[in-house]
Amino acid sequence: MDAHGCPIEEAGRRCGLEPSPLGGLGLCGDHLLAAYEAVLGEVGVTDALPGPCAACGSRLGVRWPSGWLCAVCEWRYGELPDTETAPPRVDVVYYIRFADRVKIGTSSTPRTRLAQLRHEEVLAFEPGARDVEQSRHQQFADLRLGGEWFSLEGDLAEHIAALALAGDPWLLHARWRSELAARR
Repeated sequence: MDAHGCPIEEAGRRCGLEPSPLGGLGLCGDHLLAAYEAVLGEVGVTDALPGPCAACGSRLGVRWPSGWLCAVCEWRYGELPDTETAPPRVDVVYYIRFADRVKIGTSSTPRTRLAQLRHEEVLAFEPGARDVEQSRHQQFADLRLGGEWFSLEGDLAEHIAALALAGDPWLLHARWRSELAARR
């Protein structure tokens, strides 16, 4: 037995088996696998769901020892949303770009609304209805070009960049809807 073998002790005895060349931790294959599985139990494993998420349709999930969660909206895989109630309404303030201009608007159905508007990019969403939209219009009034269109610069550009740090607007919207449905 190698004196420099696997250092894990079990029942008062050192394992001592040949360390695995994988991982560089000096653990034997069995203990390296046990450590890997312990970590997975804490952080989950991102992988393809066995089927599409019932809440948002995503195929990407996170496997935990307790089961699968959708990686997009965090809906528990295999649970069905309540079909007897109306779909959850999540109002968002949207920021869309066309050239060097930004439109700040609001909608409870952003896919439908944005399909009606000419734009080049969806920059960000933030939760909120007309009250939040109106406060953003006032906040960035010095950049207003007309109507709901604003110049993409200064404080507005910084605000949008901060919102964008939260991630893809569509994935956020799916998560917000899922969270609301789960609270019902």
